[in-house]
Amino acid sequence: MTPPPDTPPLPDNAHVRQLDVTDLDAVMAFEARANPDAWSAALFERALIDRDQCVWGLYLDGTLCATAFIAWLPYDAELQSISVSPIHRRQGLAAALLARLKGCAVARGCEKVLLEVRASNHAAQALYQRCGFAVDGRRRGYYRCEDGRGEDAILMSCELSR
Repeated sequence: MTPPPDTPPLPDNAHVRQLDVTDLDAVMAFEARANPDAWSAALFERALIDRDQCVWGLYLDGTLCATAFIAWLPYDAELQSISVSPIHRRQGLAAALLARLKGCAVARGCEKVLLEVRASNHAAQALYQRCGFAVDGRRRGYYRCEDGRGEDAILMSCELSR
């Protein structure tokens, strides 16, 4: 699948590969730096082992700089997590990973990619919209917050062309 037209090309020093359980320590270290809401080690390990999930890593000069976790559903794919290291944000890495995931989903016969994102995460919502996702709805109070309140999740999806 061709990346969206506004997706910058990856630099020459970049490569993307599917991760596995041998990458767990690297994933955990990366996620601790990149994602304040990172999953537990058990969830990451399960994602790296489970055949119904796929984890991609984007490396620059051999350093893990971005990850994306996707779950394969019967007819769709669900983006469960995408993270980019703070110093590498706004360089097109997330869009490149999304394009790769969408291509994998098409190859698996998926009809669309689903995701949910915090209502306050406007940068991520804008990225997803640039990558072809549209808002489908809202889950009230889906995310837990430190103050005990819940934050809404915005539901988005992207129809895949075959």
